[in-house]
Amino acid sequence: MQELPLNIPEGSRREVMTYLEPFMLNEMSDYLKPVEEMWQPADFLPDASRDTFFEEIKDLQESAKELPYDLVAVLVGDTITEEALPTYESWLSMVDEVDKNEQGGWMKWVRAWTAEENRHGDLLNKYLYLSGRINMREFEISTQYLIKDGFDIGTGADPYRNFIYTSFQEIATNISHRRVSGLSKKSGDKLLAKMCGVIAADEARHAKAYMSFISKAITVDASEVLIAYEDMMRKKIVMPAQFLRESGEPQSAAFSHFSDAAQRLGVYTALDYVDILKELNTDWAIDKLTNLNEQGEKARDYLLRLPDRLIRLADRIKVPEKEYNFKWIY
Repeated sequence: MQELPLNIPEGSRREVMTYLEPFMLNEMSDYLKPVEEMWQPADFLPDASRDTFFEEIKDLQESAKELPYDLVAVLVGDTITEEALPTYESWLSMVDEVDKNEQGGWMKWVRAWTAEENRHGDLLNKYLYLSGRINMREFEISTQYLIKDGFDIGTGADPYRNFIYTSFQEIATNISHRRVSGLSKKSGDKLLAKMCGVIAADEARHAKAYMSFISKAITVDASEVLIAYEDMMRKKIVMPAQFLRESGEPQSAAFSHFSDAAQRLGVYTALDYVDILKELNTDWAIDKLTNLNEQGEKARDYLLRLPDRLIRLADRIKVPEKEYNFKWIY
């Protein structure tokens, strides 16, 4: 591990986050795009001001008809996950040991990240509404429930655990949207494929940002970061939509069916979970970290062995073949 700059004592979250503040302010632009240059939902959706508006909607609906049931279910689940953005923003603003100054690096990042993510739910929500395949009231009830229920992801307010979680989840959402894009294209819905493709690109940029935050923290507090990482992986990284439910159903009732559909399609599988773990281990170069304390060394060794163990477990998983009838889909 490198020498601690600014006389930062090992395990001191506040000093580490203060050390990261200039990085967030100065290098944030590497992972965000200027607002004027970003895509917006209106770039993809039928334009009500044009004479061709109804024709465009008809074309959109004709393409949407060809999408397989499981793919529509996964798309709806992904959209509801994106629409629960208020929960994620409030969670990130509660992280401990960061400067909550509105013009500080952390709060600027949270607002900018939220602004980019907000477009995802807006775009997919409008697409689903126009497609004619979705019971929008049921969709909206599930969205309201997910925001109301929040999510318990085991990070507490610890910045290291939160950055590890967001690193993992942004990669996972990139995989999901990218694969839905590919399957949509195969089904003949080029518009949806393009939509999911640009969303996936956003998620990839955001993943790099959170991974870079952890990389910076490792240079000054490697043992504590690894201990937090080990703890997260022992608890298992849960999905933001873990409490997903439909009307009249208990909390989490719809999530397992949504996950089954994703696994049947190969949109997001147990092996993807392992691949993300491998990617993070490699990006953070945990096998090369030295001068760790005893707990840090144990955490590193556990994390390096974990992928092989999870692969053996993944091979035993059997995904139910039976489709579930969601209230969201006509």
